[in-house]
Amino acid sequence: MQRYLKYERLLHPLRFVSLVPLSHVFGQFMALFVPPLLGATVIFENSSNPAEILRSIKRERATVVIAVPRMLDLLRSAVEREIDASGWRGWFEKNYAAAESQTFLRRAWRFRRIHRLLGYRFWAFISGGAALGSDTELFFKRLGFAVVQGYGMTETASLISLNHPFSAAEGSVGKVLPGREFKLADDGEILVRGENVSSAYWENGSIQQSSGENHGWLRTGDLGELDGNGNLKFRGRKKNVIVTPAGLNIYPEDLEAALKKQPAIRDAVVVPIERGGNAEPCAALLVNATLQNDSTATNAVAAANAALADYQRIRQWLIWPEADFPRTPTGKPRLALIAARANELLNVTPGIILASSATDASQSDPLAKLQSSTSLSSLSSLDRVELLSALEHRYNIEINESAFSAANSVADLQKLIAVPSEQNSAAAATSNAGYQYSRWTQREAFRLARLVIYYALVWPATQILGHPKIVGRENLKNLNGPAIIISNHITRRADIGLILAALPPRFRHRLAIAMGGESLLRMRTPPRDWIFAKRWAYQLGYWMVTALFNVFPLPQSSGFRQSFRFAGESADRGYSVLIFPEGEVNNSSDGRMAPFQSGIGLLAENLALPIIPMRLDGVWQMKKEHRRLAHFGEVTVHIGAPVIFAHNTPADEVARQLQSLVLSL
Repeated sequence: MQRYLKYERLLHPLRFVSLVPLSHVFGQFMALFVPPLLGATVIFENSSNPAEILRSIKRERATVVIAVPRMLDLLRSAVEREIDASGWRGWFEKNYAAAESQTFLRRAWRFRRIHRLLGYRFWAFISGGAALGSDTELFFKRLGFAVVQGYGMTETASLISLNHPFSAAEGSVGKVLPGREFKLADDGEILVRGENVSSAYWENGSIQQSSGENHGWLRTGDLGELDGNGNLKFRGRKKNVIVTPAGLNIYPEDLEAALKKQPAIRDAVVVPIERGGNAEPCAALLVNATLQNDSTATNAVAAANAALADYQRIRQWLIWPEADFPRTPTGKPRLALIAARANELLNVTPGIILASSATDASQSDPLAKLQSSTSLSSLSSLDRVELLSALEHRYNIEINESAFSAANSVADLQKLIAVPSEQNSAAAATSNAGYQYSRWTQREAFRLARLVIYYALVWPATQILGHPKIVGRENLKNLNGPAIIISNHITRRADIGLILAALPPRFRHRLAIAMGGESLLRMRTPPRDWIFAKRWAYQLGYWMVTALFNVFPLPQSSGFRQSFRFAGESADRGYSVLIFPEGEVNNSSDGRMAPFQSGIGLLAENLALPIIPMRLDGVWQMKKEHRRLAHFGEVTVHIGAPVIFAHNTPADEVARQLQSLVLSL
């Protein structure tokens, strides 16, 4: 490592995004041991949504991602969806071929628009825990990213071999590291010896010394081969090799690679099925959404077989009946469980089986819970949110909210899931380009300038026109923030100023305010048929309210997840968040509050912050009488004690309880 530290200075400080659990030795080495040697920062990303991971890489200004191969496969799919959604497919195919013979830096420059998606500081993937597919490795390398992978075991503490980021042989796990003795057994098993090999094991509550057999050589149980340059290539687990009745060895990894190249196959695992003392390969398939039918799966298997030798061909297969295979914490399929279930489903009967009963499907697929005739308009907004989240989790994709909100039937949803790139490209302009989340307003220089303007203009105006009475400020004595602040909503003109005046400075000086997304969008991009002066006034108003009050959009119909994400980022920066849970200004004839929307419950669940209830009294009477100046003692701002809800409290229940708290102030 020392010889490369001089280059590290060019990228310092390194920032690692880790997607590997700390229960795994690979995760421990790359998150706990290596970063301190480099003075690096580690960000632990707990989302498995590839689109969310890509956002984290860019937001955290990461330089390296640490992941298992399955996560890299998902990230590759997410990048390809973004390419399709942006209309770059033709450009990409042309440049992908042209980059084959280019150097690392030339590739990075050629694909700079893709590098922009992950941030220009990002340059490398480190893969471990299993063998990385050659297609995914080639994909990221061709785009100008370094892909580092090695081979090792917990018992070998931990690396045996490691490839070079810029001169690695395709499909290899690198060269054996110095200090390790290495050889291949006659059957191809990898044998290792050296001080890195564990001399004892913890078993049954005590330390057990390693056996002295094999002259100190550790049988890894893995199969490998060396190329002419001494690069090690991983062939698979020895115990997983399938020996056919003809005595030929079939490596499941070869069959799985052929299956995964088929567009209809999301993932595949090949396990042995016993046949008269011998074994035949059986493929368990995860089929892409809406494609779970006999002909599609049959065609995919046939296409895979065309790329395999005759003795390798797949004659037994089934569609896995659950959302995903059972997996280890690092994403490896649990082969013993899959094989046992496959035997049960096939019942040792030759032929093709579609293992997707109605009962199994309803337990794993959110779409199966809806009748094909169900109209999505009959679902509540909360039901739609939960359905959207379940679909994304089930299929490892991110569904565009605008397209989802426009879906009216189960068939519409199936189209969105089957071809996410098309629906993203159709709705990206509405959801992404419309709502703007201005992070520049929270930079320290802008925050200080905003405070100067507030105390020079807004504070005096609030005191002169409203001279509010503050009740309950002592409830915040022991709360430092950040927090979620909620209040009834009477008028856009006065409510924010009164709430700011009532809050203690530690909350007032760091407050992000949610406004109706549709209203802000209209201010920012007014209709083109308006006269110039009116359009200019609306746009000026947008920039003023954004800069002076640090507002951000909270849309009613779609785009709320990005709003929640921005609220979370603001809280991470120490900002409290002001929300009006009614969702609209109170225009009732008697001033009665509208029911609180369930979105406040979702936000409370996501942010897990204390919630400060507030109520404005006297403002509705001024609004009714069209007055700007309040009578003395007319306006009162009530502040309640902060509340925290237990995890998994239903969003509707949170909204109801908060409404009761505000009414009781």
